[in-house]
Amino acid sequence: MTARESIELEVMQAPLDGARLSQRWREMMDDRALANVQGKVELDQWGRIIVMSPVSPEHGGTASRLAQLLEAQLGGRSVVEVGVLTPAGVLAPDVAWCSAEFWRARRTEIPFQAAPEICVEVASRSNTKQELTGKVQAYLQAGAREAWIVYPGAQYVVFYAASGEIQKSSFQVDLSTLFD
Repeated sequence: MTARESIELEVMQAPLDGARLSQRWREMMDDRALANVQGKVELDQWGRIIVMSPVSPEHGGTASRLAQLLEAQLGGRSVVEVGVLTPAGVLAPDVAWCSAEFWRARRTEIPFQAAPEICVEVASRSNTKQELTGKVQAYLQAGAREAWIVYPGAQYVVFYAASGEIQKSSFQVDLSTLFD
């Protein structure tokens, strides 16, 4: 083996495919060393673990309230921080809403092999705009009908569809009490 060939074995050559990312996610779920990690965990497209900072009460409360509102008004199922296979890796939206059909068909997938209909990121001070918009694009590319960014401090929600930013959600949901 030449030195050049040896070098190629020492570094990752390409992002992991969906099957390998999914397997890595399932292994992480069973890894006891990760059982008490504080904060949300995701995988980038290379299979590297990304640990997010723990959330504030405002962030957690906003996510919880949104999950309740979505489920109460739309039916289906709201889930929090569940793995979703995307082109950017396995991401864990703060909140996702699944129709009853999606939930029945995919509830045993680990991670979800397609994005639920609505995927939501709640902005935190540790986020960057680039990171949040990148996640929005990843969720949409993975099949979400909409992706939202919720800004708790500004009490504002930005909605996105495949066409880009939209003025309001196409889902019949009233968010007027989200920030109460």
